[in-house]
Amino acid sequence: MLFRRNKLAIAVALVIVQPIAASADPITIIDHEERTVTLARPAERIASIPIPIASTIIAMDGGTSKLVGMNPTAKSAIVEGVLGKIFPKAKDIPSDITAPNFIPNVEELATTNPDLVIQWADRGPDLVDPIVNAGLTALLISYGTEEKTKQYQAMVATAMGNPERAEMINGWRDQVVAEMAAKSKDIPAEQKPKILYLGRALEALTASGDKGNYNAFYINLVGATSASADVAGQGTTISPEQIAEWNPDVILLNSFEAKLGLERVYDDPILSLTKAAQKKRVYKLPLGGYRWDPPNQESPLTWMWLANLIHPDIFQYDLRGEMRQAYKMLYNYDLTGEDIDSILWVGMQGDATNYAQFKAK
Repeated sequence: MLFRRNKLAIAVALVIVQPIAASADPITIIDHEERTVTLARPAERIASIPIPIASTIIAMDGGTSKLVGMNPTAKSAIVEGVLGKIFPKAKDIPSDITAPNFIPNVEELATTNPDLVIQWADRGPDLVDPIVNAGLTALLISYGTEEKTKQYQAMVATAMGNPERAEMINGWRDQVVAEMAAKSKDIPAEQKPKILYLGRALEALTASGDKGNYNAFYINLVGATSASADVAGQGTTISPEQIAEWNPDVILLNSFEAKLGLERVYDDPILSLTKAAQKKRVYKLPLGGYRWDPPNQESPLTWMWLANLIHPDIFQYDLRGEMRQAYKMLYNYDLTGEDIDSILWVGMQGDATNYAQFKAK
């Protein structure tokens, strides 16, 4: 563990002090629709329509200067989370470049004068044609797996002329995955708790099946199983009675719903009877530079957080220390103790089972 962290610290120092040379040759990227995207020079102005990519651009660049437009939901994560404190100017970046359902608002998009527009792949021409027809360059990315996450992070860094940045960050991801998989592979099935992740929980309760579900990926990684593995599709509405039937050992609440708190489970006449509620194993996913639920540049921290909660006898990450090193690498920022408490919702869930380990010593 110490070896990995020392390597990370060295890599952070190199990224911070070494100047990045501009590429003289055109940049060519194969995107997730297997389109060839060519840039005459590294992109200096990037607009991001998919929600998670705004913070990815910031992390791959180490700042906000190249992000000229983003999705309003991405902006809400910045405003609500610590990234708005780290990069206050991010709050002023336009977020009107997209209409509902990720349809480009071409008029507003054009005013940002982007060198590159990042858009979803595999979702039809209505999302792409307006961008291309306006004479703008589009890079299409897909979402939902660890492999795709590493790929689009590499695409973004390459587009900015700094592929080494993604190589370093993706190397960190690979190393943590390997460490965790080695520790969790021999956990007997009967010792793997059932975890239910609720993608929405206020106006409706939603859960997703295992196929293409990133939450299921890291639930399995830390030595647990997904309670909703057999649900058909993603974001499927479920009932409290269905949750009672599953009777999960742990319930994870999403970080997308700002007003969602642990009382949603504890005050519910049905959900409060689950093993998760009875044993105080209900947790809200942290909100850092981005929401920790979906894949993003901070995902290894999500895995460590959950691993420590689920199997504290097997995983003993110094999460606060890991967060400080990661934020230095990703954003060149020194997290304060108050920052960490806020990201982890310590005030809200500090009394939950096994949560005391995350409090400042």
